[in-house]
Amino acid sequence: MTEKKSAYQQAGVDVEAGNLFVRKIAPIVKETFRPEVTTDLGGFGALFTLRQDKYHSPVLVSATDGVGTKLKIASLLDKHDTIGIDLVAMVVNDIVVQGAEPLFFLDYLAMGKLDVDLAATVVGGIAAGCKEAGCSLVGGETAEMPGFYPQGEYELVGFGVGIVENDLVVDGSSITVGDCLIGLSSTGIHSNGYSLVRKIFLEDNRLSLDKHFEELGCTLGEELIRPTKIYVKTVANLVRDFAVKGIAHITGGGLRDNIVRVLPERSQAVIDLGAWERPPIFKLISELGRVDEADMLATFNCGIGMVIIVPPGDVEEICSRVQALGEGCTVIGEITKRPDDGSPGVVFKQTT
Repeated sequence: MTEKKSAYQQAGVDVEAGNLFVRKIAPIVKETFRPEVTTDLGGFGALFTLRQDKYHSPVLVSATDGVGTKLKIASLLDKHDTIGIDLVAMVVNDIVVQGAEPLFFLDYLAMGKLDVDLAATVVGGIAAGCKEAGCSLVGGETAEMPGFYPQGEYELVGFGVGIVENDLVVDGSSITVGDCLIGLSSTGIHSNGYSLVRKIFLEDNRLSLDKHFEELGCTLGEELIRPTKIYVKTVANLVRDFAVKGIAHITGGGLRDNIVRVLPERSQAVIDLGAWERPPIFKLISELGRVDEADMLATFNCGIGMVIIVPPGDVEEICSRVQALGEGCTVIGEITKRPDDGSPGVVFKQTT
């Protein structure tokens, strides 16, 4: 005898599938819980205790972000196990630039019809990202929206909260002439510029995601789905031991628009484009898409995922520390006085 569907199921929403999903992800999510989490999954809200003995004048830092149209690449490849890492990275990297420690994370996942296995795979990636960032995945919302999203596609958004002592906030206010910019290497495109990337590779040049590129050392799909780097542990280590004056997460707007966000009004960052070697994916984008240098610098990270601004006397030791932590880094520029002629906050030069 066929079980009668409820009216809501007939409309395309399966509440029981949602309950099954929660049960399936519960063990994965609980592995991310820090000791401060005092509630279980399934409640209306998550409780997180702030340890008053640990902080004197705490400031909460919040951020929210998505993965953008990189989700299209995940759907085309039917590979969903790392897109959650991208989501966490985009949020916690914004939190850590303030010198803050990410505490907890929430996600919003929406699809036309809940695919329990696919959704659990996505959340598994989110949990992996949270563990890498040292924050707790305390909850989220899974929305089933029939008729809204095509089969196999979904929306993914993340929200995070961190904490920092008031007198340890990194806000760029102490940046001065002569300070140096250290670039931390990216793992590729990260999660910005994918509408342009898809247009270039998939629409204009009609390339297959299975196409192998010798210069990439992998297929196009493998390169484009590569997860965003999470910089939390490295940045926290540097903030703890050095006089870090400013930090910029290089996301949408690229090197041109993100560094300027942390500069004092009269300061200018002079970036030497010859200071580092760009990953080959950016050369492919530029050549196949005929994207000029100005657009590249205003859209992509071009191989630099995070910029740290520090006093010149600390540069050598900081670079040694970063390399010891397994990260790639290089000095990419310096701070000068911004002219009174309307010059931009970030200028680029090219040395050989």
